Amino acid sequence: MQKTNRRKFIGASLATGTGLTLTTTFNSAWAGVKGSNTDVRVGVIGCGGKGSAHARHLKSLKSKGVRVTGVCDPDTTALARQKKTFADSKTKINTYTDIRKFLEDKEVDAVIIATPNHWHTLAAIWALQAGKHVYVEKPVSHNIWEGGQLVKAAEKYSNLIVQHGMQRRSANGWNEIMEWIKDEPLGKMLYSHGFCYKPRKSIGKVQGPQKPPETLNYELWSGPRGKLPIMRSRFHYDWHWQWPYGNGDIGNQGPHQLDVARWVLGQDSLPTSVISVGCRLGYDDDGTSANTQIAYFDYKPCPLIFEVRGLPRKGLDWNNGMDNYKGIRIGNVIHFEGGHIAENRAFDKDGKTIKKFGDVSGRGHLENYIKSIQTGNQLYTSKVHHGHWSAGLAHMANTSYRIGSTSTPEVVQEVIGDNKSFRESFDRLGQHLDSNGIDFAKDKVSLGANLIMDPETEEFTGKAQAAKANKIEKGIYKAPYTVPKKV
Repeated sequence: MQKTNRRKFIGASLATGTGLTLTTTFNSAWAGVKGSNTDVRVGVIGCGGKGSAHARHLKSLKSKGVRVTGVCDPDTTALARQKKTFADSKTKINTYTDIRKFLEDKEVDAVIIATPNHWHTLAAIWALQAGKHVYVEKPVSHNIWEGGQLVKAAEKYSNLIVQHGMQRRSANGWNEIMEWIKDEPLGKMLYSHGFCYKPRKSIGKVQGPQKPPETLNYELWSGPRGKLPIMRSRFHYDWHWQWPYGNGDIGNQGPHQLDVARWVLGQDSLPTSVISVGCRLGYDDDGTSANTQIAYFDYKPCPLIFEVRGLPRKGLDWNNGMDNYKGIRIGNVIHFEGGHIAENRAFDKDGKTIKKFGDVSGRGHLENYIKSIQTGNQLYTSKVHHGHWSAGLAHMANTSYRIGSTSTPEVVQEVIGDNKSFRESFDRLGQHLDSNGIDFAKDKVSLGANLIMDPETEEFTGKAQAAKANKIEKGIYKAPYTVPKKV
C-alpha cells in the first residue's frame, strides 16, 4: 500500500474515532440501487459450505430488497445444490463455472466471494473492475502483497462498496467495548490476546497425487496457483491446511479475532515485528500449517499475542474437548492493570464480573453490506483496509513460522527472555502438548524467524530473512489468473 494512502486513512480514523460503527459517504455514480424494482441483485462466487450459507441468508432477505441472480463455482455439484436451494424462487438463477463469464453478467450488481483463500483477492479485484460491489470472506488475501493490491483497487473504484467478512465489526458489543475502554476503567492496557482453540483432526496422508472430483474443473479451481499435484484425500476444505491454497487456522478462524485484537489497540497498520512459535504434532499427515502456534506482534506500547490449538485438552482424545483461557476457546481477552475483558464481559482483578456488553458475534453484518449498497454509505469500520491488515497479521505469523527452524524449549525460552506475557503463553503451550503425551523437547517445535516489518511499505526489512519472507508474501501466480500489479 502506498504511504500516502495509509496516512490518509489514519487521518480519517483520528477524525471520526475508531470505537463507533460509523459510515462514510462515497460518490456514487447512481443514486440508488441498480436493477428492476430497486432490488440489489447479488451473485455468490464459491458455493461450498460458507457460500451456500450466504446464499440461503440472502434468499431470506428478499423482503428487504435482495435477489440472488447468479452463482459461480468450478464444481457442478455445488451449482446443483444452489439450483435446488432456489428451485422455489421466481427469480432465475444463472449458473457459471468460470468466474470471468460470471462477472460479465449484467444481472449481478454485487458479489459475495467465498472461494478458497488463494482466489479471494483476484476475484475481488476482477469484480471491482467489472463494476460490482464486493463482499469478500476472510482472509481477504492469501499474502500481504495482494492484500495491498485489493486496498488500492478499493480506493480506485471508490464508487463501489468493498466489505470484508469479519462480522465482529458490526457487533454492538464490540463497539460498546471500544468506547468503554477509552476512559481506562480497568487501568492501563497491558496487551491484547486472541485465541483459536478449535479441534482439527488429521487430514490423513496419501501415497501419491490424487484425482480431482469428476464434477470439478480443476484448472478453474486452481486459478492463480496452477494445477499442482493434489496431495490430500479430501479435496474440498482440507486445502485450508496446505500453503498453496490456505493459511492454517491463524488465517482461517484467526482473522476474526486478530481484527478485534488490533482494533482494541487502535492500530491502523501492520506491526514493526513478529515472531511465531509452533508445530504440527500429534499426527503425521499432509497438512503443512501449524496445528499449535503462538504469534507475538510487537505493537507499541501494547503487544498483540495470538494462540492456536487444534489438539484436544488431553490424551489426544477428542472426547475430552478443548482447552480454554479464562473461559474463552475462540475469542478475545484484553489484559489491563486492574482486570480483563473476555469477549462481552469485564472482570476486575479478583475475577468478579463488573460489566456485561451486548452481542459480540456480529449478527447482521451481511445486512450492513446490503444497506451500504442501498444507501450509498460505506460502513466505516468494515473498510477493506481493516480486512487487509488483520489478514496481514496472520500472513506475518505464518511466514515467520515457515522460515523458522526446529528448536528446543530451552532455546525458545532464551529468545523470549523476560517477556512475561509471551513466556506465559509459551509455558501453557508446553503444558498443553505434555497433556497430550507429546514430548516437544524431543519432537521439537519451530522457532520462527524474528521478522522486522516496515509498516509504510508493508515489506520485511533486514539482511537475515527479509528476502525469503518477502518472496513468500509476494506469491506465485499462473497466468491468466494473475493479481494485477496495476489495478
